[in-house]
Amino acid sequence: MTSRPPLPPFTQETAVQKVRLAEDGWNTRDPEKVSLAYTVNSHWRNRAEFLNGREQIVAFLSRKWTRELDYRLIKELWAFHGNRIAVRFAYEYHDDSGNWFRAYGNENWEFNEQGLMYARHASINELAIREADRKFHWALGRRPDEHLGLSALDL
Repeated sequence: MTSRPPLPPFTQETAVQKVRLAEDGWNTRDPEKVSLAYTVNSHWRNRAEFLNGREQIVAFLSRKWTRELDYRLIKELWAFHGNRIAVRFAYEYHDDSGNWFRAYGNENWEFNEQGLMYARHASINELAIREADRKFHWALGRRPDEHLGLSALDL
């Protein structure tokens, strides 16, 4: 079985690393690549949608990033214990009509011994914003280390 460090049980340092790796993965907007961080039988609750397994995760993310254009995400560690991590996040995107949105949410993650996530529970709310109110300004892809995080942005 593939290992995906850092592995549980998490410390403050390794939990922060795991969160940043997840953020970096999602900012690639590559469903196949992102799905490899999850077990083959991973189960998700994303808003009111329930997914089981990598195949459904890939399909979901493909649909998501077809609609959510110029997607940029920031995640921040909220809490951790053993093999579980809680994060808060925000992401910005626009639709095909040029309308901008910021989504805010919380996720609870549970990992197996190999560091693959087998449970993800996400609660997300969305807000329409003006393009001038965007806060996530970096070239598509990984958020630069010098870009402010959620707390520094007062989000």
